Amino acid sequence: MKLLNLLLVLLSIFSSFTIVLANQPPVVIEAEEVEKVEEIAEEDEEEDKALKEPTPEEMARLKQLATADHLYLAGEKIAAARLYREVKETWEIEQFGDRTHQRIPTPFYDPAKLNPGGKVYWRNYQQGKEQQLESKIFASIELLTKKHPEFIPGHISYAETLKAYDREAESLLVLEKAVNRYPQESKLLKAKINADIEAEKWLEASISARQFALFNPQHPEAGDFTLVAEEHLANYRSKLKSKLTWNAIGNAIAGTVGFVLTGNLFGPISAVETTSMLLRGESAIGEKIAKNAKKRLPLVEDKKIVNYVQEIGNKIVKASGRDDFDYEFYVVLDEQFNAFALPGGKVFVNTGAILNTDSEAELAGLLAHEISHAVLSHGFQLVTQGNLTANVVSYIPYVGNTASNLIVLNYSRDMEKQADIFGTRMLVGSGYAADGVRNLMVKLQEFHDKDQEDNPAPPAWLSTHPNTKSRVNYMERLIVDNNLNRYAYEGVSRHLDIKDKVKALWKEYKNCLKKAEKEKKDEAIAAKQCANNKNESEEKKPTEEN
Repeated sequence: MKLLNLLLVLLSIFSSFTIVLANQPPVVIEAEEVEKVEEIAEEDEEEDKALKEPTPEEMARLKQLATADHLYLAGEKIAAARLYREVKETWEIEQFGDRTHQRIPTPFYDPAKLNPGGKVYWRNYQQGKEQQLESKIFASIELLTKKHPEFIPGHISYAETLKAYDREAESLLVLEKAVNRYPQESKLLKAKINADIEAEKWLEASISARQFALFNPQHPEAGDFTLVAEEHLANYRSKLKSKLTWNAIGNAIAGTVGFVLTGNLFGPISAVETTSMLLRGESAIGEKIAKNAKKRLPLVEDKKIVNYVQEIGNKIVKASGRDDFDYEFYVVLDEQFNAFALPGGKVFVNTGAILNTDSEAELAGLLAHEISHAVLSHGFQLVTQGNLTANVVSYIPYVGNTASNLIVLNYSRDMEKQADIFGTRMLVGSGYAADGVRNLMVKLQEFHDKDQEDNPAPPAWLSTHPNTKSRVNYMERLIVDNNLNRYAYEGVSRHLDIKDKVKALWKEYKNCLKKAEKEKKDEAIAAKQCANNKNESEEKKPTEEN
């Protein structure tokens, strides 16, 4: 194809010249024509990269994984695990353990379990309180929590003492740090939720309670935390509603407040609309943004491809523990590796994500990670903090800048870690191999390292997911420490069938875009038309036959 394009351009160059006499100077090819030839060569090279076929070694590996999948589905899981092990590399942590990782000490509540030094700190703290000696109180409790972070009452007492001395902000920070270290300790979390409530941080209290219930579904207090989450979400909405005064509405309409959600994909959505959506909850926000996105993005309408992604997504959703969203899955015609989930469970995934994965488990890992952001209310947090627009950190252009842009949300490190962990748990709960997200990140990083000379920017999804090596390490640790099964279903054969279908669709789409570019059509309109072109022609066929 590259050679054909080059020949066509060269032919057009030389055919444009008039016939010259022998004594005339030779024809000089204009620099812009040379650039055009080089540009086409680069485009075709990029296309070859996106649609490259696996090597014989890679095909042999995929074939063995497919055989293992067949055995796994037939119930022969021991034989399947043997084949999976032969193909998958053994991690260093599985061979030698993690020599660099300092394990977090097991938490306890009984002061009698403290070592002699810890008992002295605890006793001095109690004496300082009786004597009302501020320096003795804080010196003792600070040392205790620093030297013995596993003693949970130390953190709770430290926070209570700070609050008693009107240092509420520091008190909350102490509890947040302790909860991050020991997220499964319900007493610690209750103290943090109570501190949020006293500070009237209703949404933070609600989300903390919901996340605990989701991460610990077997915990005896999981149901109680769910009720707490609902109660304080209602409190948040009530507080928000009280702030919506007629004066605020007037200012918003006049333009003083301006637009809270903006950008090609979002709207614009005014401050009044944003407040109204916040009152209605996460689903309303996702529905509004998704409605705008669907109008602008070139969505795949091929039923086999869309149903495949929806089936995987719905399987993961069943393991999420949250059924109050109307989950929807869309496939966008874009070769970039990217996916994102909006509040309320509206998930968009690029065709590039399908082209760059080798199994159902890898694609499921990506979807599980993004669904986790929705399930754990991460996007909603960005919206309520007024940071959604600020956190749209990059716009990923389509090939040839032919359409509106996808978003990449810049979640915090804690949010990303939560999505990694919860996504992996959902992956296992859905019956897939536990290392789906981990393998995906490794593959993308390797792809980026090989291509770094020509394309220094990492793949879109990785660009907002920093410290890949560190994250791979803690995901491996999560899988090994919790004995999660990474020798389970991969789903290779079906994925490769869908991948071939996406490749054909992508080639057709690109050819359509090139034709539209020659005809100088509007890029965004052309992208939508090219995305729907095949489906529209297929829909007309039955009518013509009739």
